[in-house]
Amino acid sequence: MSIFNEFKSRLQSEKKTIVFTEGEDLRIQAAAERLTQDGTLQVLLVGSVDAIQSSAQINGFDISRCQIIDPFHYADIEAMVKTMMDLRKGKMTEEQVRESLTHSNYFGTMLVKMGKADCLLGGATYSTADTVRPALQLIKTKPGAHLVSSTFILMRNQEKEKLAFADCAINIDYQDRLDKDGNVTLSAAKQLAEVAVESAKTAQIFGIDPKVAILSFSTKGSGKGGTVQLSHDATIEAQKLAPELAVDGELQFDAAVSPAVAQTKCPNSKVAGQANTFIFPTIEAGNLGYKIASRLGGFEAFGPILQGLNAPINDLSRGCNADEVYKMSLITAALG
Repeated sequence: MSIFNEFKSRLQSEKKTIVFTEGEDLRIQAAAERLTQDGTLQVLLVGSVDAIQSSAQINGFDISRCQIIDPFHYADIEAMVKTMMDLRKGKMTEEQVRESLTHSNYFGTMLVKMGKADCLLGGATYSTADTVRPALQLIKTKPGAHLVSSTFILMRNQEKEKLAFADCAINIDYQDRLDKDGNVTLSAAKQLAEVAVESAKTAQIFGIDPKVAILSFSTKGSGKGGTVQLSHDATIEAQKLAPELAVDGELQFDAAVSPAVAQTKCPNSKVAGQANTFIFPTIEAGNLGYKIASRLGGFEAFGPILQGLNAPINDLSRGCNADEVYKMSLITAALG
């Protein structure tokens, strides 16, 4: 059974609500029709009622089962303003809050925060930063999480092959976090380790038994400099954080995936040669890696799937199609 059919079957009994921040987008409307016609999710579309209804009618989408909410004509806007003022705790004036809530990314995020929706999907026209920023400011990280990260799930051969790649979209680099006195409050290695553990949890949701490789251009000390020490130290921290998890590093990609290379470079590893969850030490490597796998390897990529937030909020690629919106909607709701 397809993982998406599994998600769909489960969600049809849970009656969750998803908010789309770009209700006027045709790809969103096509996915919204599909989700509501088969009773998978209840849908909130953010935007102008007239514009959304007119666009749907012209393009033949039945969105009659969707609720459309216009930020400029929202009955509970005063309660929303007050709640957001409390959340921002003096970091924004009332005028700035009201202005922010005219933007669908902030408005939609507040719908989730106030319990009007269970999850949110945006980014069809917004940048990743514009989707993630409101989530960080308003939804914030879940207990125990120190950062938000992302995983891409890659599938091919009718879902027989499934891989997880992280972090390819959120964390530009990993630097030690310092307090005002220069003391380390959270090391770069612990941050990367947290990404590894959270990505393994995401992989499990997709039926992947995670074997986690923390990557670099070195295998077990064969190289020096660059990201080698970070990946080495992150492996140790991840093993402490989740001792039950199969995780190893630092590994080169060939050692991570090829049994023959693994036998030569690290024969005693429980991960090398069979890794399926790949943790990249920089966003450059991760982003390039998943796109190479997608474009040249024939994998279909789903993500970025955000990790570490208090509620399921995800980002779309601006080049997505309606089917990708539909599938990312199932993923987002299933994560809650």
